This record gives sequence, structure tokens and C-alpha cells, in this order.
Amino acid sequence: MKSLLGEERSFIIESDDDDDDEEDPTHRDGAGGSSSDSSSCASPRGGSGGGGGDSQPNSYTNQWPQSYRQSIDILSSVQSPSLGFLGTPTLSRLSNSFLNSSFLNNSFRGKTPEVISNLVKPLIRPTTSDEQQQQQQHHEDIRKSSQYLLPSRKPSLQQIPEDQKPLVVGHEVSPYQQCSYTQGAMNGINVLCGVGILSTPYAIKQGGWLGLVILLVFALLAWYTGVLLRRCLDSKEGLQTYPDIGHAAFGTTGRIAISIILYVELYACCIEYLILESDNLSKLFPNVHLNIWGLAINSHVFFAILTTLVVMPTTWLRDLTCLSYISAGGVVASILVVICLCWIGVVDHVGFENKGTALNLPGIPIAIGLYGYCYSGHGVFPNIYSSLKNRNQFPSILFTCIGFSTILFTAAAVMGYKMFGESTESQFTLNLPENLVVSKIAVWATVANPITKYALTITPLAMSLEELLPRSQQKYSNIIILRSALVVSTLIIALSVPFFALVMALIGSLFAMLVTYILPCACFLAILKAKATWYQTATCSFIIAVGVTCACVGTYSSLSGIVQNYST
Repeated sequence: MKSLLGEERSFIIESDDDDDDEEDPTHRDGAGGSSSDSSSCASPRGGSGGGGGDSQPNSYTNQWPQSYRQSIDILSSVQSPSLGFLGTPTLSRLSNSFLNSSFLNNSFRGKTPEVISNLVKPLIRPTTSDEQQQQQQHHEDIRKSSQYLLPSRKPSLQQIPEDQKPLVVGHEVSPYQQCSYTQGAMNGINVLCGVGILSTPYAIKQGGWLGLVILLVFALLAWYTGVLLRRCLDSKEGLQTYPDIGHAAFGTTGRIAISIILYVELYACCIEYLILESDNLSKLFPNVHLNIWGLAINSHVFFAILTTLVVMPTTWLRDLTCLSYISAGGVVASILVVICLCWIGVVDHVGFENKGTALNLPGIPIAIGLYGYCYSGHGVFPNIYSSLKNRNQFPSILFTCIGFSTILFTAAAVMGYKMFGESTESQFTLNLPENLVVSKIAVWATVANPITKYALTITPLAMSLEELLPRSQQKYSNIIILRSALVVSTLIIALSVPFFALVMALIGSLFAMLVTYILPCACFLAILKAKATWYQTATCSFIIAVGVTCACVGTYSSLSGIVQNYST
């Protein structure tokens, strides 16, 4: 593994990965429990500490996008907060890949576990009741750390030519850590419980009550395809991300194609965030408008521009762990919004007089896209799996994430549609009575969440594009310009296509069907077809057929709806 300090560093420490091939099975399976509940966790990079971090072949680590894992780790895991901007001094720009590789090994070379223990002691002494348990865990961590930090037998010092030195603009994440069961489940729920919950009542309006069956079927299939991704990751050494799986299944073409699909999906989600902010802030302040040089700017356009100006500086941050830490409140925000919805219906006696439609066939394609969007978290699941202390818990964690999210989606859908019926808006927050305090709490909770998640969502795409810049153009000023241009482009599209439900249905129909249902099955069959049973082959073929059908029908209906809105 190669790691760089910064532009002015021309040397790296390089170690052979031969020792990683002879991995202790006990060491790979981890501790077998969720013994740690620290506030942050991130996928291990290049080490094998407790959770089976596999050595990565050069064919996976040296191809675009090299930044995928690091950027998705920041998006998916709750990090301890810190703050910094691009272009800070060199030592503060140390990327996580550097901290977790040869530099760390060589820094502790020759040190005994006791010395390492002194270096990693916490600043605050644990409470008396927890001291014995903490001490036992600490000794176990020292034992693992001493194994992880042992240097390879063949270290070498290699000089990097000036024209080959990549620029390190990495976003720092916490040093090598691993997730417990609780942390993994929380990270997964935080990814799934996003803005999709706001449109679930509208999805029932489109497809009828029986359309909820689609939501439940998608949940079951999403769990199964998530388990398939785990099988793919375990099939070969070094597979740790979704692009890695694509590489193993279909070569470099598969890696690039899957990466592009994942990045475009994230980009589309950023567009959706701006539309959401514009709609909900306009509900709070409907009379806001500007008139500049004869150009009238209504409240929707004004708040879309304002949101863009607010989130743009957050995309310049070198260290996004602060936003990652705050964005963990997305789970709380989603639960709070559903509670507010139920409160308004039950306590304030709003609605509940609408019976609704049992089945609306013309609206089923849009409902498919909206329900599909709810389970568009598979691009992150491989990273969560790679970060687990005990990887055998992944199917259970996945079941917990999807099960909890489905309950929340169903509750919001049933309550919202029962309250508002055929007048249900694309986001149920737009239906809430303006005079109620609970309504304002729900709307503000909805508004706050995307602001913290925008930078986390756009950063993976930004970092992948920065890798493609010529060496002479990899300057911090150019990087800030690139990121700002990305943000402005999402604003332009959001203003051009301000249809929240239709854009969400398009994302769910096209990208979610690919990432969540079609590609996991295709990759599984490509990698493990020789070992797959007839039942697995038949199930994967069925899911692919369902995914392709839903993608075609949903995408066509979404695009038709957008065109129709333009023509009216």
C-alpha cells in the first residue's frame, strides 16, 4: 500500500502484502460481539485488525476511483467531529490512507505493546464501574494492535518521481477503527432513512393502498441482494467496495460503469436536496421575493439559491467528519417528523376522514420509483460490511436496518395518506397545517437534515473527478473551483426540474433498481456462478427480471411526467 504526506514529500514507505495472505481465521472473524460502542467507526484500510481487513491487490487499489472507499466511509459512518478547510498545512492534510498504512507500521516499529499502550491511552480516565471491562478490552486491543502494527519482512523505500506524485487532498477520517453491531446498524439506518420517507404517502396516492405490497417486496429483495453483496466481497481477497465487486465481476469496464452509476445517483440526490429545501422553506416563508434589475425571483428560486450559498462552503471542507457526526441526527430527524405527523393527526385531529383508493394502476410506475428510492443504500453497504468487527453479524445488521426503515416508511405512508387523501403533496410536510407549532418543528427538522448531508453526498463525486485532473492542474484553488461548479450545476438542474416526486421516482426507477437489485445479482452470478445453487441462480434471474421491468416502466413514466409538467 502506498501513502503520501503531501505535495512536498517525495518518498513513500512501501511494504509487501505477502504476510497478509496468511491470515489467522480467528483474527479475520473478529471478536464475535459488539464490545465497542464508541462514537465513530470507519472501514479499515489495508490492515487486518480484528474484522478481517483483507490485503488489497494493486488491480483494485490503483484504478479509478481510488478515493471511493474513503469518501463513502465519511458518508456512511458517524465520525468524531473536527474541522478544517482544503489547503491547510501539510501535516494536517494527512489522509486516512496514510495513517492506516506503512507510516503507522514504521512509527511503532520496535515498540512493545506496553509502549503502544501508553501512546493510545485515553485522556479521560473511565468510570470505576466500567474500568475492569475497559481494561480487558484495552489489553485485547493492544494484542490486536501489536499484530496489526508489525512491519512486513520486506520494507522498501521508494522515491516517487516529481511528475508521478499524486496530490493528497484526502478528507480525513478517524484512524483505523471498527464498528460494533449497534454502530453498523445505526450507520445503515442513517443511510436509508433519508428524504424518501417524505414521499411515501404520495406513493400510496399514486398506487393505492395495495401499492404498499411493492414497498414490502422491495424491502425483502433489498435484504437478499445485500447478502449477495457480502458473498461477493468474501469471494476474493481485497474486495471492499461496490466498484471492487464490479471489477471482480466484469473487469475494469465493470468497475468504471458501476462507479459512474453510483456517482450519478449521488449527484441526483444532491439535486433532490435543493428541491426539497426550496419547497419547504417556501412553505415557511411564502411571501419572500426579490426584484433585481427587473428580474423577479419568487420564494422557490430564492431559497434554492440561498441553500446553495449555504452548502457551498461545506463542500470546501477538508475534514467532513464534523458534518458526518451532525448528519447522524438524520435518523432522529426522520423519527421526529413521523412523530409530528402522528401527533397532528391523533392529537390535533387533522384528517383521518379519507378512505383512499385501493389500487390505482396508472400511478403504479411512479409508486415503484418512489418506493425504490427508499432502499437506495446498497452503494454504502459494502463499506459498512468491511468496517464491522464481526462480519458474521452483517445479515442481521442488514435485516435490522431495512426492517426498522420499512416500519418507519410504512407508518409515514399510512398516516400521511389517511390524513390527507387525494390532496397529498409530493412531500407530506407541505400538507401540514401552517398554524401548528408541531408542523413547524417537522418542517424545520426536514430542512436541517439535507444541509448537513449535501457536502457528504457530493464529495465522493468531487474526489473522483479530482483524480482525473492533470497533475499540473491539481491545485487547491482549482479543486475549490471544481467543487463549486458541481454545486452550481445541481442548482441549475434543480431550478430547471423542480418536480420533487418525479425526480425522486426517476432516481428510484433508474439508479436504485440498478444499484440495489440488478447489479448485485449480476455480479453474484458473474463471480460465483460456478458455486451458486440452482435456487440462487433462479432467484437472481428473477430479481434481475423484476428490476429491469421496474426500471423501464418507472423511468419512462417519470420522464413522461416531467415532460408533461413542462408542457402544461
